[in-house]
Amino acid sequence: MNSALKAGLLSFTVIFVSIDPAATQTKPMDQINSLPWQAAPAVGDVASIAKIRLNGSLRFLDAPNTSRFLQLNGNPPSDRQYTLAPRNYSWFAIFGFDPSGYVKDDEKINPDELLATLKESNKAGIEERRRLRLPLLYLEGWTVTPHYDLQTKRLEWGTRLRAEDNSIVVNYSTRLLGRTGVMKAILVSSPDSLQRDLRDFRSALNAFDFNAGQRYSEFRTGDKVAEFGLAALVLGGAAAVAAKSGIFKGLFKLLAVGAIAIGAAIMAFFKRLFGQPQT
Repeated sequence: MNSALKAGLLSFTVIFVSIDPAATQTKPMDQINSLPWQAAPAVGDVASIAKIRLNGSLRFLDAPNTSRFLQLNGNPPSDRQYTLAPRNYSWFAIFGFDPSGYVKDDEKINPDELLATLKESNKAGIEERRRLRLPLLYLEGWTVTPHYDLQTKRLEWGTRLRAEDNSIVVNYSTRLLGRTGVMKAILVSSPDSLQRDLRDFRSALNAFDFNAGQRYSEFRTGDKVAEFGLAALVLGGAAAVAAKSGIFKGLFKLLAVGAIAIGAAIMAFFKRLFGQPQT
């Protein structure tokens, strides 16, 4: 498996995780707060590819501590993801870099076709989640249709997910295009606070920048070019392309389980344990 496809799988594979029994002796929020969060005026290092300057109440976790953060939320660990969150955890975002190459941004996006494809994968995902005894999640549609900004080189979209208890979680995804790949950022929010949280998240992204030599504008002839365009990014990038082409048997089911649902279980965890956001 090449490095681009391997990186693309990290955000989507779903496995069972057991939390360390010793960790249950302390309240989860205490454990989360005790993680070594970086705060302003620190600068968060994202995969040695980009940086984000912290300001106000924003805090940042590096990869090892993001792995712990995810485990505390009952999610799979990961050594290649990073967390950005305000101090009160009213929202948070998970970042990860996919070194799939330079993605050409001249493709026209058809939101209706993309949603139809995602809903088909969601059907497979529901069956797979049932088999794995995971909570079922139903894709209802867009909260924000996919759109690309030529100036910022950002592709954004939002999905609305309904759980079995009819609770709703919104995942807002951003893909920031760089010279050697794509920075993935998923905002976890609720429908009631999405507009406010999205405003804060976009403000935070104004302090994000690729490192020198990694910016989209620094592309040079001979650089690696991704084998997919903007539309495929909405469907899961290189991993989704590989799955749909049949390269990896069963992979599309795993993509369906996790690709549109990342963050849903985490937000449910916060709501269940802490009720209202901490201040």
